[in-house]
Amino acid sequence: MSTANNLPQTLPPGFLENAQKLTSLQSGHLRHFHNLATAPPGEWLHMGTQVAGQEWLDSLRYQLAAMAYAVGAAHYHRLPALRSVFKSLLDSLIARMMDKEVWGYWYLTSQSGRTTDPDIEELRKPWPNPVVKENIMYSGHLLLMVSLHAMLIDDDKYDAPDALVFDWNPMFWGMGRETFSYNRTTLQEAIHKEMERENWIGVCCEPNCIFVVCNQFPIIAMRYNDVRNGTNIVEGVLEKYTAAWKSKEGFLQDDGLFVQFYTVKRDQRIPERGIGLTAWACTFMNSWNSEEVHALYPAQSLGFLSSVDKDGRVNVNSTAVGSAFRTLVKEGADPDAPATLHSAREIAGPPAKSTFSYPDFGYVVQWVSEVGSAATLDGLLRHADVFLSPTWERGGLFYPRYDEPEDAAGNWTRMDSYTGNAAIGYARLNVADGQRKMWEAPWTQEHFACTPYVDGVDLSSGVDFLRGAWDADVGAMIVTLRTWDGSSKTISPVFRNLAEGTYGLYINGELFNVHSVTKAGGDITATVVVGREELDLVLLQDRREKF
Repeated sequence: MSTANNLPQTLPPGFLENAQKLTSLQSGHLRHFHNLATAPPGEWLHMGTQVAGQEWLDSLRYQLAAMAYAVGAAHYHRLPALRSVFKSLLDSLIARMMDKEVWGYWYLTSQSGRTTDPDIEELRKPWPNPVVKENIMYSGHLLLMVSLHAMLIDDDKYDAPDALVFDWNPMFWGMGRETFSYNRTTLQEAIHKEMERENWIGVCCEPNCIFVVCNQFPIIAMRYNDVRNGTNIVEGVLEKYTAAWKSKEGFLQDDGLFVQFYTVKRDQRIPERGIGLTAWACTFMNSWNSEEVHALYPAQSLGFLSSVDKDGRVNVNSTAVGSAFRTLVKEGADPDAPATLHSAREIAGPPAKSTFSYPDFGYVVQWVSEVGSAATLDGLLRHADVFLSPTWERGGLFYPRYDEPEDAAGNWTRMDSYTGNAAIGYARLNVADGQRKMWEAPWTQEHFACTPYVDGVDLSSGVDFLRGAWDADVGAMIVTLRTWDGSSKTISPVFRNLAEGTYGLYINGELFNVHSVTKAGGDITATVVVGREELDLVLLQDRREKF
């Protein structure tokens, strides 16, 4: 404790005005991620899927991965100092991703079948290892999750031997336990080998099918790992990847949407009518191909997004309505005229029910958060809050499943677990060009060497964190927190990696005590009681010239 200082007794008026703060909705999404990620093994509350067997687009792996990407965006763009909060959350999501219930589907899927390979004459011999061959729809997400952890948390725990162990041990059948061990490096090597085997057009999701979207995630991971490892693998991968697709006439269909997937055996691009997979792919392709993704957005979104009231609410139109709208415009209809949308709905007719409905609202809201306008994103989120039943549970915000596709007026009402648990939260926590910004400037050792951070706290304390950033211009760590349930909690955040000097700890703007750090890289621990009301905690370095 030091007493000789030039610190003010009260922080200057407006000191926190420019310090970014989460809304209650944003912090509610993070709390919901925590609630789902820390559930007991075998419990998947609110995460049920449309189709049994983890075979469809709302499967557990996609929900967990999208939550991890939302967590990564929130940490990087909004709460960069709260390292331990996001380390704990990412670790919990990765642990859930390693649950056999998430990846065990692959044993049956590995046999292939006529849905994905119409020319097959007999099933292949199955294998349980979910990452050794094909299955980029799982392995690519897992690689990006552990690579995000390394890049954001400055922690190579997933590079340790046996960091990622798949334990295959069915209880009543099989020849006994098998384990398959990987880490961040060997998982990337397995994916890289598969890309090479498929002549660089990508890795198969289902057997014989290479989807554009699923291969974006390992590409992003390779970029992060290059920066951390001092390598340059991704440049060569992208050069070969884009050349391979160019040789197949590219990603784009004649209508400007992305193809659905490429079949290896028949050497065919399979077309797509809806916006979903295009939106999902462009969200993450914007990381490395931003100029093209932005240029494509207006034409790709045409007919699928409609501003529907004076408050700016934006509706997502079904594939049938969107396709009809696009055809009408191509034939000369005015895209801005209400009559065009009315005609498109008449042409489309009543919505068709399908067991295999796409999470289009989720894909679209993620895409708009990345490359669309703030007004369009706000309009989509306004629609979600009016029509999609926002629900609070244990301090967490989500949107519960609802299978009816739309109401009588054509308003989107369907809610799937991918969208309701993860994608809307991602969109609220992301920023414009969020993936691109992370790709262009991932955190490096230089960043970690000079940037203080907060340790020793996480969401299991019952405390939500609304601010968490180091302001280098004034030498201040700013943290705003409250309990989610109004109870009183005592926590002890540790401010680490501080420069040598004197620091004042302020609680709600008033100087509480003074600390000295005697050498660079020092720590200060603050014990505070947090309750229902927001508590502003500021650690301010004594910089005489500032006051």
